[in-house]
Amino acid sequence: MKTLLNENDDPIDIRYDNVFKAVFTKEIPASQEALSKLISALIGRTVSIITLCVNEPPVTNLKDRKIRFDISCKTENDERVNVEMSLDPKSYEPFRLEYYSGILFTGQDISGTGKDYDDLKRTYQIAILAKERFFEDEELYHCFKYFDPVKKISLGGKTRIITLELCKVKKIADKPIKEMSAAELWAYFFEYLTDRDKTGKIREIVEKEGGIAMANEVLKSISKDELERVRLMSELKNRLDYQSERAYERKAGRREGRKEEREEIARNAFTEGSSIEYVHRITKLDLETLKNIEKQKN
Repeated sequence: MKTLLNENDDPIDIRYDNVFKAVFTKEIPASQEALSKLISALIGRTVSIITLCVNEPPVTNLKDRKIRFDISCKTENDERVNVEMSLDPKSYEPFRLEYYSGILFTGQDISGTGKDYDDLKRTYQIAILAKERFFEDEELYHCFKYFDPVKKISLGGKTRIITLELCKVKKIADKPIKEMSAAELWAYFFEYLTDRDKTGKIREIVEKEGGIAMANEVLKSISKDELERVRLMSELKNRLDYQSERAYERKAGRREGRKEEREEIARNAFTEGSSIEYVHRITKLDLETLKNIEKQKN
């Protein structure tokens, strides 16, 4: 059943990580099917999610609000998938994704008799990134794997890091729906769901894509449930309050230390061949400082 949008709807912003997790982990068929469709769209082939792995408190737990919510699951072929929505990702996000991708892959148990490395399954670390641009091109979707950039040869391994940058959806905003890829349809839905000016196109996407229709159905049920809505917004407020307090403490007590750390990050980035524009974005150092650091490297 497809639940469509109308002018009286007031959906919660699904880009909040706790709302995202609430939509895709409810113990109802529509939620599980929506998750399967989302993951299928992002990894490029049809999969069915059969198991949700408990790696965090459930969405009803309000005791620990410092957690960044994610969804860890397995497919019917026992492949591991971790999906995260980040409304305001930090500059170190690419390194964080690489770190947790490694944990996801090495967390597989092949110690039993008769098992070897061929028994390792593919793993997917998926990040939907909202407000920040991380890669210099205009592509909103990326799939990373081990690759020799000089010889142009792929290792052909089993780990994948997939990103969807919602800040780049604007470039496809006028693209006809029938020409959009499955990943682009999901990106548009996430980015513009609460934009009243885009309601018409969102409705068309919901009608076209069954997985998005199911996610929308679950979100609408949450949005109309006053207790659930209040709980999610209270959880969000407490988490943001905590983050703000921590940010204030860091700014007040570690300004100089942080500047030195950022300069070290800049030196390392230049050594790896990064552009000054990219380094400026991830470090927030002024261009004059970065030019001096780049000269010192040379």
